[in-house]
Amino acid sequence: MTTSSNPTPAAQAPPSSVLSLSVPVAMGYVPLGMVFGFLFVQAGAPWWLALTASVMVYAGASQFMMVPMLAAGLPLATIALATLVVNLRHVFYGLSLLDKLPTKPWARWYLVFALTDETYSVLTTLPAGTSTRQMVTVALLNQGWWVLGTLLGAVIGAQTHIGLVGLDFALAALFAVLAVEQWRGAHSAAPLWVAVTSYAIALTLMPQQALLLAIGLSVLAGLFWPATKTQKTTP
Repeated sequence: MTTSSNPTPAAQAPPSSVLSLSVPVAMGYVPLGMVFGFLFVQAGAPWWLALTASVMVYAGASQFMMVPMLAAGLPLATIALATLVVNLRHVFYGLSLLDKLPTKPWARWYLVFALTDETYSVLTTLPAGTSTRQMVTVALLNQGWWVLGTLLGAVIGAQTHIGLVGLDFALAALFAVLAVEQWRGAHSAAPLWVAVTSYAIALTLMPQQALLLAIGLSVLAGLFWPATKTQKTTP
């Protein structure tokens, strides 16, 4: 009697769970994308250019920062430098995901491009056996929500002058949900307390650059934190 040599699916996230992982991101990305599309068109740009920015740039906060800079007629070099500074934190994200990123070049480069704060948070919760297709699908869905919101905001929002009061809280609420999910899925609460402590220190020392300093302090804490021993289970 022979036994099947196929790998057990327990280590892989089922296809249905990929969409469920992306739904919380959609709750923040769609309304925020609408705000970006609306503001971009209100700044005098055509609707298709807002859509192109969300497809080709896909930088979240940097896209919002780009709106007044474009309206003021600043040179592209200045906008590019400001975008680099705002997104510098993604360097630390990428370093912590080197072992998780797929080996296929096209998938690896797309995940590098699509690595936003929320996508990083979702990818770090995936099990070790997650396939390349599932990781790319999560990133594609997240970008799709942002592009959809941008399209709705640019085409519909610009025609009907809707109020944007309160929509800025959507991103904060999204981060709160992702932080809770990270906490529930972690074996220890130490990473959360390290992050909170690092930000408190950074906010005291450098309020204007608190986020960047807090990320650096968290990375240093992770480098010197004692490694946890994983328990091996016998079959």
